[in-house]
Amino acid sequence: MKNILKLLRIKHWIKNLFVFVPLVFARKFTEPHLLFNEIIAFFLFCFAASIIYIFNDIHDVENDRKHPVKKFRPLASGALPVRTAVITALVLFIAGLLVTLTSNLPNEVFIAILSYLVLNFFYTLKLKRLAIIDILTISAGYVIRVYAGAFAIGVPVSHWLIVTILFLSLFLAALKRGSELKRMEGASATRSVLDDYSEKLLNNIITVSTTGVIMSYLLYSISDKVYLQFHSYNFLITSIFVIYGIFRVLFLFYKENKGEDAFELILRDVPSLINLFLYGISVFVLIYR
Repeated sequence: MKNILKLLRIKHWIKNLFVFVPLVFARKFTEPHLLFNEIIAFFLFCFAASIIYIFNDIHDVENDRKHPVKKFRPLASGALPVRTAVITALVLFIAGLLVTLTSNLPNEVFIAILSYLVLNFFYTLKLKRLAIIDILTISAGYVIRVYAGAFAIGVPVSHWLIVTILFLSLFLAALKRGSELKRMEGASATRSVLDDYSEKLLNNIITVSTTGVIMSYLLYSISDKVYLQFHSYNFLITSIFVIYGIFRVLFLFYKENKGEDAFELILRDVPSLINLFLYGISVFVLIYR
């Protein structure tokens, strides 16, 4: 059971919390039936993500055995047979299908999840070996999550908020590639796309995406839509925490050479956790006051 849980990579399910972004920013978090819809969409994305992780591990099992960290994964280490992994993926697929058939979620949510699955199957097979396309594909996955969350509760999403998510995910993906390039010996043998990247190129992508995140969030916070929703421009205050959070991650990347798993990095960094907590409090106070 322990190896199956590791195969599912449950700790990465945190990425699917992006599904809840529309619920929070549309002032719908206190409506139980909409919250329930988002929870269902969240778990459907968790099932989909784990199916992709299993498919990726089966496809890359030989390369993973050469990797200093990935060689300890259940399939690469031999702790779990491929047959068990396939059965686990099928169980997840059937469970997701049953939830889909018995829920009242709009069809657009299921189309978004199917798009996510197809995109990531192609990512595993080919796209992750194409420089630039690989990080754009990762970013698209986060944007799909946000749109699925909006579809689940029937609300439109601010274009500036979508642009913010796009640049944020590009930022995190570029940090991941940059960290892999700088820290992993023999990385070319296990992730061939790194041969096409250079430190200068990735630093430029990080700089552009950093600027994009901050500027798009600032424009969102002072947009007419936000003012009409919250009747104030005070939402601009929350940008302080966004700017600090981005700069803190950059500090850890350049000074301590961390960033391969940005979500784990943030959850283990006390200043980042405090900043995230303060951001969450400020958002809820300004939106739900």
